[in-house]
Amino acid sequence: MPSSRPPYRVAIIGTGGIAHAHAEALTELSARARLVAVADVDRTRAAEFADRFSASQVFSDPKDLLESDEFDLVHICTPPQTHAPLASLVMQAGVTALVEKPTALSLREMDQLAAVQEETGSRVLTVFQHRYGAAAVRLRRLAASGALGRPLVATCETLWYRPDEYFDVPWRGRWDVEGGGPTMGHGIHQFDLMLSVLGPWSRITALADRQSRPTDTEDVSVAAVRFEGGALATVVNSLLSPRETSRLRFDFEYATIELEHLYGYREEHWRFTPAPGHEELAALWADGHEPDVTSSHKVQIEAIFDAWDTGREPGVFLSEARRTLEFAAATYASAFRGVPIDAGELTGDDPFTLSMDGGAVPWEPVKETLV
Repeated sequence: MPSSRPPYRVAIIGTGGIAHAHAEALTELSARARLVAVADVDRTRAAEFADRFSASQVFSDPKDLLESDEFDLVHICTPPQTHAPLASLVMQAGVTALVEKPTALSLREMDQLAAVQEETGSRVLTVFQHRYGAAAVRLRRLAASGALGRPLVATCETLWYRPDEYFDVPWRGRWDVEGGGPTMGHGIHQFDLMLSVLGPWSRITALADRQSRPTDTEDVSVAAVRFEGGALATVVNSLLSPRETSRLRFDFEYATIELEHLYGYREEHWRFTPAPGHEELAALWADGHEPDVTSSHKVQIEAIFDAWDTGREPGVFLSEARRTLEFAAATYASAFRGVPIDAGELTGDDPFTLSMDGGAVPWEPVKETLV
């Protein structure tokens, strides 16, 4: 969406791997945004990053960055355990924070962020870019319109492969840094997209295990889910699957919609099958295809700018991100307690509101203590 306003002023905190996806997206959106400053504890890395992406200011301390200039948006691309503290710092500076998933490592941290939002009037948004692919937007619109009938059955699978060597990085595979295994760090994108289509979930029954990898966290989880609207779903998150794929399937009364991709989808990765007697829905699904649009950081960041340009609130809102994080917490709580968990059940000082492991992991840790 074209805009006559000056480019939005943007900064990035954390210049590791995922920050490059953010900076490349901003480069593609250069008519609408300008990367002004970057910060990283490794100043050399930050300087190299700034040089590559034409940012004029480099800092090793996020506080110095926030005091240096006025920004419209600050991207937080640091390891997960720093997300909530940095998002609070950004909001207290009067700036919107865009945080890589997971927004926080616990429901308690999410509620603390909500308090900072209320206090400052600033916002924290979460990167769930798969919500913003054109086909996902269209699916939500059709589902909400009732054209597809009631949602009945769904499957959500993140079947990825990470070898043992992947966990040689000291902070990987740790509850205190990543918050969890594939449920928190990998499959969360797929089940967030599922939740955005099916709406609020009501009950989860789950299993989780460390089958093979040298981690303190799980390397696989499986959940059966009931939604408030009546749909039933299965969710699998794995780092043990040599043929990697990310799959979603939605069976509505009048159509099946399927998605199979890996780390980002295009129109070609979706399949629409109308139920007998509802063949006219295929044309409705085909209307508005955008084959060149990939689900990506760019489409979500662009959607943020579009919202601001038109006076709307951008997503993904903290309340929606909390629902997704509660889904992860309930998966762990059900798996480690051996009972179903209802939405809203994890409250107060419940151990699973304080940390994703809930102090109840049934296997021994293997990762060395970080100094």
